[in-house]
Amino acid sequence: MAKIDESELGDDFRYILRLAMSDVDGMKPIGLGLTSINGVGKRTATALCEIAGVNNKKLGGHLSDEELSKLGDAIESYPTQVPNWMLNRQRDLHTGDEFHLFSQDVKMVQKEDIERHRAVKSYRGIRHAVGGRVRGQRTRSNSRTGLTLGVQKKN
Repeated sequence: MAKIDESELGDDFRYILRLAMSDVDGMKPIGLGLTSINGVGKRTATALCEIAGVNNKKLGGHLSDEELSKLGDAIESYPTQVPNWMLNRQRDLHTGDEFHLFSQDVKMVQKEDIERHRAVKSYRGIRHAVGGRVRGQRTRSNSRTGLTLGVQKKN
């Protein structure tokens, strides 16, 4: 990637954008910069740019106020614009709704889910509490930490 000269950027260039309660780097293309928001990956960022009608290759700092407001509206309306399989919170436990979480909401809901598993003492909750692998990975031969067990040097 070519290094960008700061004199070419212009006087109205924004180095930091504020979207969805997160800071977005203005020096990156907006399709890549949106991924700095929690809950937004590459596919979600591309979909947000399409919904807002913004070129995802354009530098984030060159976006106009109108384009930024369109992106903000696209973030708000994202769950209704995309199919359910693209949402990060399908069939919520309490409400049963499908929605997509952004920024701090992702961390809060994930923390609540882990605390719920720990409270009911499910296998996943116990593994979270002990600090072990939660999703069924091997622990006998991989992910060893601490003292070495079972392997001895020959004398």
